[in-house]
Amino acid sequence: FARAFIALHGRGGEDGSIQGLLDSMNIPYTGSGVLGSALSMDKVRSKRIWQCLGLATPPFALWEPGTGADDYVKIFGLPLSVKPVFEGSSIGVTRVNSASRFDAACELAARYGAVMIEPWIIGDEYTVGILGTQALPSIQIASSEIFYDYHAKYLAEDTQYICPSPLSLQEEENLQLLSLQAFRAVGAAGWGRVDFIRDLNGDFWILEVNTVPGMTSHSLVPMAAKVAGLSFDELVLEILSLTVGVAAKVDYAKGANA
Repeated sequence: FARAFIALHGRGGEDGSIQGLLDSMNIPYTGSGVLGSALSMDKVRSKRIWQCLGLATPPFALWEPGTGADDYVKIFGLPLSVKPVFEGSSIGVTRVNSASRFDAACELAARYGAVMIEPWIIGDEYTVGILGTQALPSIQIASSEIFYDYHAKYLAEDTQYICPSPLSLQEEENLQLLSLQAFRAVGAAGWGRVDFIRDLNGDFWILEVNTVPGMTSHSLVPMAAKVAGLSFDELVLEILSLTVGVAAKVDYAKGANA
């Protein structure tokens, strides 16, 4: 194969697994490498990197079995966000408005592995696509759901995507810069998407980096690319072009003999 276009989502597709396999086969591929993919899939390690760099991301705590709502409410207040550390598409995420809902939320998230707790930031959700070294126009997401959950992303017909978003020119430039900083900080490359929440004070908080965004004609990165002047076909070719000259990072034969 000349190269692979990765369009697999979730575990196995975004966590460095398929990337490592392709590296071992000396097949260039689209998007981030093993490290960037693995770090982006791990919300805790991503956030620690952003915190060390002074990039705004909501504070968090890892949930420990046996701890209760009061342990986290006294730190973050209510409402709380309870989510799996390693999942995407808002799978297993619960908004906890009262302490009585906390245990059930943790039980749900724990089905997918480690669990993290954050303060629930009230505000508008935004996303910014990354293409090479450029940030695409931002998109504001308006959902009738409590938050932009799995249903709102894939099933609801009334979720609104506003692109160009209603940001001022300066706000747009600042958000695009923050997007590139967050993306590069976790070692992501090629193309992807960075998700944000904008609080009631107008401040943006980094939520996560998505290294394999959706690529249907109705997905968010193609939507932003269209506003930037790229057709869907041109976007696909541009993403593929970013793999040109990318050498595989592992020489499998030498590695096997090492």
